Amino acid sequence: MTNQLTGRSYRFDLGDLKVRFTFDSPTQGSFVVVHGAGLAPDGHAETVALNLREIREGVYLNSWTEASGATVTHLEDFENGTLYSNVTVDGKLYHLTGTIKEA
Repeated sequence: MTNQLTGRSYRFDLGDLKVRFTFDSPTQGSFVVVHGAGLAPDGHAETVALNLREIREGVYLNSWTEASGATVTHLEDFENGTLYSNVTVDGKLYHLTGTIKEA
């Protein structure tokens, strides 16, 4: 169940883009941009409504829209510590791959 993520924080490391993400509830998350890599300002913090779906145990499809209009879709594989991310900023789509570690 998605409730196993509630209250936990993770470091999403997507190369130059680094984010600390907390699952506040199954439908809400909050994040702080540690290093924005030109996609977001360093230190930017936001709380977002999540569309979080469990694909199989330890693997989730997670998506949200940020206040700026940026959209984010993640395939989060907690079992293998792998993150696949598609981010749209100002109409441009970025495909990123990285790691997940509990913070």
